[in-house]
Amino acid sequence: MPIYEYNCSNCGKFEFLHGPGEGALTRCPKCGSPVRRLFSSRMGVIFHGAGYYVTDHRSEEYKKAARADNTGTGSCSSDSCSK
Repeated sequence: MPIYEYNCSNCGKFEFLHGPGEGALTRCPKCGSPVRRLFSSRMGVIFHGAGYYVTDHRSEEYKKAARADNTGTGSCSSDSCSK
């Protein structure tokens, strides 16, 4: 269930846990004032693949260990792995 951040003009910022199929809040649950949904700064986004800093700028030791691990396991395609 997603957690959204809202800003109430009277109460300030608060988080609200939405259940399945619930829409966005329009009124504050405490005071009834109009609320505005904020972009959350706690979003845990992980980027995979080439083109991202984490995968492109690894240390040489990490790259050597990754190559050694891949040589012993076989090759993988997007649908299946062969060993």
